[in-house]
Amino acid sequence: MPPLIAFAGALGGLALLRWGFRAAVRINRELEEIRSARVAEAAHANEIKTLRRDPATGAYRPG
Repeated sequence: MPPLIAFAGALGGLALLRWGFRAAVRINRELEEIRSARVAEAAHANEIKTLRRDPATGAYRPG
């Protein structure tokens, strides 16, 4: 009986290790998607023109 218990424990440990590895890969994939979205958003923010004040009229215009 003890070899059977050791074998079951080893299988359970391997299953736990496999689950942990898959969870880590999934989490890293999600984090990478978030990081790439933030980079794309920052690049898009650089395309937006800022408003500058026209000294003659005092109005703000893109520039």
